[in-house]
Amino acid sequence: NALEPHMSKDTLEYHWGKHHRAYVENLNKQIVGTELDGMSLEDVIIVSYNKGNMLPPFNNAAQAWNHEFFWESMKPGGGGKPSGELLELIERDFGSFDRFLEEFKSAAATQFGSGWAWLAYKANRLNVDNAVNPFPSEKDKKLVVVKSPNAVNPLVWDYSVSNFSLC
Repeated sequence: NALEPHMSKDTLEYHWGKHHRAYVENLNKQIVGTELDGMSLEDVIIVSYNKGNMLPPFNNAAQAWNHEFFWESMKPGGGGKPSGELLELIERDFGSFDRFLEEFKSAAATQFGSGWAWLAYKANRLNVDNAVNPFPSEKDKKLVVVKSPNAVNPLVWDYSVSNFSLC
């Protein structure tokens, strides 16, 4: 219950003990004895994404990574308004922290079905995009909020390696 009121104990136990655990266990079963066995989770995701022609382990690998990223971003007493360079970028590209929160919450709430909302850095500016694969122009780099369906995550966005990093 250390994350309450943001996440209840029951919700945390359900997502950690059922969803995340199942993704990891199923992935391990899928890759044992294959070329993916022994690869880092990130490499399993990239290889099994197979340029959009996803191989069976992709969903479990990507959802395991998504959940790990989610858990790592939380801590008791955490959250709230960031400081330093991240806050400066948010205020520059969204106008205010409150406006960013509105856009981020909207992206998450309007993702049809299962999916994720991400704050990603497009090399120079912040924004909210509504696409799995929004390509930045060289003139318009910024932080963006991006929705992605199901297990798709920034590791497989075509531009993620060279143009994006997660905040």
